[in-house]
Amino acid sequence: MDTVKQIREGHVRPASRLIRDIEDKIPSAKSEIKSLFPYTGKSFIIGITGAPGAGKSTLTDAIVTNLRGRKKTIGVLAVDPSSPFSGGAILGDRIRMQRHVQDPDVFIRSLATRGALGGLSHAVGKAIHVIEAMRKDIILVETVGIGQQELDIINHAHSVVVVLVPGMGDEIQVMKAGIMEIADVFVINKADRDGAKQLHKELISMLNAAPLGPKDWRPPVVMVGSLFKPKPFAENIEELVLKLEEHYLYLRSSGKMIERINRKITVEILDALKANILEPIVQKLDESGDLLDLVKKVKSRKVDPYSAAEEIAHRFLKSEDK
Repeated sequence: MDTVKQIREGHVRPASRLIRDIEDKIPSAKSEIKSLFPYTGKSFIIGITGAPGAGKSTLTDAIVTNLRGRKKTIGVLAVDPSSPFSGGAILGDRIRMQRHVQDPDVFIRSLATRGALGGLSHAVGKAIHVIEAMRKDIILVETVGIGQQELDIINHAHSVVVVLVPGMGDEIQVMKAGIMEIADVFVINKADRDGAKQLHKELISMLNAAPLGPKDWRPPVVMVGSLFKPKPFAENIEELVLKLEEHYLYLRSSGKMIERINRKITVEILDALKANILEPIVQKLDESGDLLDLVKKVKSRKVDPYSAAEEIAHRFLKSEDK
């Protein structure tokens, strides 16, 4: 049985193997992704982002439990920080979600950032397609959690949950440009802590000041208490899931879903262009030693980086000169 057929039937091992090959940039992975692409685009993708220590993995685990109670099939991509030296990652999220590993309707995979900025792995877009081809109803993408840089999730998810925690400077963080714009649902996690009410007040005040029209989506704020109080915690997660369902219906009814899908596809095309044009050029420059020579020239101020880039573009993209 070929890999594409196995993945479409929901087999875990070939899906995991293909995602690994995507991360490692194995050439055969590209043709398999191409073959899978016609079977993608039907999953609802939820991004979960926030600062390190905000409890994103715990929330993701709880959301999976709630959605499985609704008979939804789930995919989870947990992006872990990788070492700047070895490129390896701790990949701890699968450990936190062990209770779901044996569930055939839940697929969990960790990805290493491998130096990628924006809180996501370079492989995340293709990995999402693999899980879509497995026919999962909902895909949760948990970002690495690096604060202000983790805005790339908006290019991959239909709905974005921003997780905040009292006492971690979030009162200031939420007011920074970018975070407000990407949030579709705010979660104040560990809401039993001191400062939760103040954080809620600051957030509501900021939302009230936002230039939202009568038909615009107003991001709700969901308070989630202690995991060690199971009943109220489950009720809080239920509220969160309901808000995500409301946002999904809003996207469909308002036409905003089309806008988000168009943005997602645009980013995928641009990423593919970079992979097919920029990366081979950089590789050739590196292998020939020309890149090091350019670095030395720029360092000594014999040439500026902009002129160097223009010269490289003219050399490799000769069609532009015609």
